[in-house]
Amino acid sequence: CAKNILQTISCFTIPRKEKKYQFAHSVDMVCPNSNPLVEKVCELYEQISRLENLSPSKDVNILFTDLVHTCMPPNPIDVSKLCQKIQQIRSHLIKLCGQAEGLLESHFSKILASYEKPLQHLHIFPYFDNYIKLSLLEYNIFTKNTTNIPKKIAFIGSGPLPLTSLVLATKHLTTTYFHNYDIDVDANSMAAALVAADPDLSSRMTFHTADIMDVTCALKDYDVVFLAALVGMDKEDKVKVVDHLSKYMSPGATLMLRSAHGARAFLYPVLDPRDLRGFEVLSVYHPTDEVINSVIIARKLPVPCVQPLDGLGAYVLPSKCACAEIHAFNPLNKMNLVEEFALEE
Repeated sequence: CAKNILQTISCFTIPRKEKKYQFAHSVDMVCPNSNPLVEKVCELYEQISRLENLSPSKDVNILFTDLVHTCMPPNPIDVSKLCQKIQQIRSHLIKLCGQAEGLLESHFSKILASYEKPLQHLHIFPYFDNYIKLSLLEYNIFTKNTTNIPKKIAFIGSGPLPLTSLVLATKHLTTTYFHNYDIDVDANSMAAALVAADPDLSSRMTFHTADIMDVTCALKDYDVVFLAALVGMDKEDKVKVVDHLSKYMSPGATLMLRSAHGARAFLYPVLDPRDLRGFEVLSVYHPTDEVINSVIIARKLPVPCVQPLDGLGAYVLPSKCACAEIHAFNPLNKMNLVEEFALEE
């Protein structure tokens, strides 16, 4: 969740390690045509890259707070049009943000596990309210585009503190089964420990340690698949994951994705709706408040039919993919147009 690194946590300090994070560029290498926002981001990148450790501490939180406040205001900047040097800085910065976010979640997951009933204390996580808002936003977008209550949901990239699954399971989808996927066995162990003491959630929530690219037929079992913002740290890797989901998800199943827009793309990878091959994009929403992530909802298209053609073998009927790409924002839905183009206006 995007505000995981927004404020200074003064109640604890994590000892620093000797390892230093490398940074590839300095402010002096900023593109000549860059604007003040880009220059500020590059300055913060250089300082963050020099940190010895990204675990929660006063220095870490101050820098990431400044970074998020810099990128949060709506800004029409298109990061894809910035020069190659800035693109490399942005790519590395996203990875540093992901590392810091993971360390923060791990820290609080361990604290929560020390309680007899961890789920009653989720509010101690500094950005729990932001998860509440993001989960409600995603639930509302989902219910506007489908009338079915999902029986099984897969959340890919759930991490050590799976707050989205926990919030959805307790507040919005109280009969749905959640299957959480993460490549990190330690993250899954910490997450499973949080729900172990809750009879209801422990019966409806499962944790799988796997690379989602190795999960195939099991994906057909899910009515909805959530893809976390940091699964695929750049566009190319994220598109590979989406193509894999397109291959194995059931036709008609829903895909919920998190992306970023404007200057917020310095914090999270961006996924272009036109890259969702095999899906019909139903809605795209770019928040302008403290919820950083954009939300994309799409529906898995049917597999193209193959029919025989006398004397000419077989031919493939055209799928709806091309139409979905051209009309990615559903021009028949006025709300979607407002959502997508609000910032540009």
